[in-house]
Amino acid sequence: MTILSGKCLCGQVQLSVRGEPLRIGICHCTDCRQESGSAFTFFAIWPIKRFEHHGEIAEFDGRCLCPRCGARLFSFDDREAEIKLGILSEAPTPLTPTYELWVKRREDWLNPIEDAEQYEEDRW
Repeated sequence: MTILSGKCLCGQVQLSVRGEPLRIGICHCTDCRQESGSAFTFFAIWPIKRFEHHGEIAEFDGRCLCPRCGARLFSFDDREAEIKLGILSEAPTPLTPTYELWVKRREDWLNPIEDAEQYEEDRW
């Protein structure tokens, strides 16, 4: 089974996920842009049973981050964990987005991801 791991900028928070993700996406919504400080967020979703994290975390509006370095890390509930893929130790990652959200907010200079589903807003 594949194991991917990552950590925050200062190394205080570590995480790992096992197996293939349920889905892999890119989001261009205003919240993701502001939260990441970039034009989009690259993330994947795993079942909560295949996700582990260690170290002290802080939370804002359901999003977990390192209280020391401020790195945005993940969010989770009792079913799933959404991991910010930029924090994985392996770069580039072996993961390819299968969908894009909020493409109506995508920068004009960014091309759609080939073969990925495109959603004007959310998937539902």
